[in-house]
Amino acid sequence: MPQNVLDKVWAYFDRVRESGVDWFIQYRTDENARLTALRELGVVAFAPLVYPHKPGMAEWLSSWAADFAARVPEAVPTGTFYPEPGAEAYVRKALEAGARCFKSHVQVGAFDPRDALLDGVWGLLAEAGVPVVVHCGDGPYPGEFTGLAVFEEVLRRHPRLTAVLAHAGMPDYAGALDLVERYRNVHVDTTMVGTPFSERLAPLPHDWRQRIAGLADRVVLGSDFPNIPYPYEVQVDAVRSWGLGAAGEQAVLHDNGARLLQLSR
Repeated sequence: MPQNVLDKVWAYFDRVRESGVDWFIQYRTDENARLTALRELGVVAFAPLVYPHKPGMAEWLSSWAADFAARVPEAVPTGTFYPEPGAEAYVRKALEAGARCFKSHVQVGAFDPRDALLDGVWGLLAEAGVPVVVHCGDGPYPGEFTGLAVFEEVLRRHPRLTAVLAHAGMPDYAGALDLVERYRNVHVDTTMVGTPFSERLAPLPHDWRQRIAGLADRVVLGSDFPNIPYPYEVQVDAVRSWGLGAAGEQAVLHDNGARLLQLSR
């Protein structure tokens, strides 16, 4: 994220720590150090996910993400949006400029994903086949417009939308996998899923391994780097603990993300 935005995110997590949740940001360093850490970890590509919390931010954030990707070889150009006049126009502009992934944070933005101002945006993304990572679950706390049932109304209207449910819909993991099974372009990401930190707050259901074994082509690696309260490899270890086998792990840790982000380009 832009540093001034990241500083505000870090300040939020400082308040979380003061409230008693042990959220120590593992990679609270400058940008160069963060990029070096990713390279040393073996990350070959990543999508810098930005998102607004109020009107008037989204187009600027998308522009920043495009500039960031232009100077960082491993970064894929991304974009974001907010329910506001002009959203469809600036999303179209970002797509034409090469954005290959978008982020929508329903909880932080406190907006209704069914808003008529977003209908054209969802339609554009569905038509383009560009993935959108959507934080629409009730974790870490419910919002007025969170919940997978709300976002399913968007999917019913745009069934071809390539959506990635952030945090695998935490805490409603079962509901997220239900959507994966109902809509052929819906995926889940692994962000914080199955880690010791999250297992204390929102443990995986007993049939998680069994269900994702047949859906490994629609589970993608997510991490929330750099704002995670543990080392990056903890997330990879969680994925490897699910018994997916070599081919399944390869799909989750690399192939699915490479396909969605069009890394062949």
